Amino acid sequence: MKEGPDIALLGSLIGDPARANMLTALMTGKALTASELSYEAGITLPTASAHLKKLQAASLISQRKSGRHKYFALADDEVGAVLEAIMGLAAKRGLLRTRTGPKDAALRRARVCYNHLAGELGVHIYDGMIARNYILADDDSLHLTDNGKAFVSGFGIDVDRLQNNRRPLCKSCLDWSARRSHLAGGLGTALLDRMFELGWASREKSSRVVKFTQQGEKQLLEQFAS
Repeated sequence: MKEGPDIALLGSLIGDPARANMLTALMTGKALTASELSYEAGITLPTASAHLKKLQAASLISQRKSGRHKYFALADDEVGAVLEAIMGLAAKRGLLRTRTGPKDAALRRARVCYNHLAGELGVHIYDGMIARNYILADDDSLHLTDNGKAFVSGFGIDVDRLQNNRRPLCKSCLDWSARRSHLAGGLGTALLDRMFELGWASREKSSRVVKFTQQGEKQLLEQFAS
């Protein structure tokens, strides 16, 4: 009998074209209904429901009810990171489904990776925080330094609240387009949320694209310069 993690099952769950399309749609970080996901996958609602049951049984997605509607989302950061890494590998091997276009340039510049900032600007933040000794990379772990805590607090983020959360504070996530790391974890989410609050950027509707204002991008590039 074979023992250990069943990567074949995981691969089959993610690799089915319809399920892959639904999981990719959930990478926006938004919870979507079965009807919305069936549209994203190009399949009927009953078929989508069957796929969603399989994904939920494997704890890849979670479900919550709001009134008469059921909403689905990625189960956690770990699932989002795995999907982003698979996207990175596919892009690196040239396994692309469509030709590049204007929207692809916007996705490469700045996008949501589940709940944190990815793309060129996400990588810029990561590199800047490492260079300024705000984050210390120790093997595969990331640690927020005292200088980092002071900077993040000054940026308007409650560091103590983040540290008391069960979720990891700092994690690196492989960026599929830049093929370098960007910042995930509780701090990655808090930074993106704060940038939205400051009016530096906004989410494009029904897209992973994060659109920065001219002033917002200037502020990001300056404050996180390496």
